[in-house]
Amino acid sequence: MSATDPRWIYLHGFASGPASKKGVALAAHYARRGVELARLDLRLPSLERLRMGPMLAAVRAALGSERDRAVVFGSSLGGLVAARAAEEDPRVAALVLLAPAFRFAERWRLRLGEDAWRRWSETGWLDVEDHTTGAMARVDFGFLLDVAQIDGRSGGWPDVRVPTLIVHGRRDEVVDIALSRQWAEGRRQVRLVEVDDGHDLLTSIDRIAAEADAFLAPFLGPA
Repeated sequence: MSATDPRWIYLHGFASGPASKKGVALAAHYARRGVELARLDLRLPSLERLRMGPMLAAVRAALGSERDRAVVFGSSLGGLVAARAAEEDPRVAALVLLAPAFRFAERWRLRLGEDAWRRWSETGWLDVEDHTTGAMARVDFGFLLDVAQIDGRSGGWPDVRVPTLIVHGRRDEVVDIALSRQWAEGRRQVRLVEVDDGHDLLTSIDRIAAEADAFLAPFLGPA
């Protein structure tokens, strides 16, 4: 790639990491095209003390100089981070969002239920599975307060103006596909692709790569 080509960045999901299966598979796919897909670590400042501010700062640092452009992939929570980065940084030229976790804090409260939500707020900690190790870990309640504050901007939805591809599974039980449908509606720069898959989208990687290649053709050289 030349110095004028955009940077390519991948953002993993909640409790995952740079070695996530989708991230590794997509990086290998684009390496065959001569494109380096940089997989960032969003476990910042740590999994226990996650905060959106450090995540967005890491994305900004990876975007390069003021003259650079970037194509940003984001999965689940990484999709929300990617959309928020695009909302405020003109260096983001295009997005590929995989089951993006829109309205994260609001949706988590509904999923947990009021009793579990109250316990989390009172104890300060929620037990979660660390997908990088397979062991149990914990996340502090301050993370949800932090996300809720950012979610409160733009009526709870990221205000994204750049070309955006969303791939979302119709059988997703973690992030309701209705959120992607609602956000995409009326946004002419957004293409929503629905697939017969769950939240992890692991059986749809080839489809994701093909859809992304077509959508990002202006940023790719010849196959």
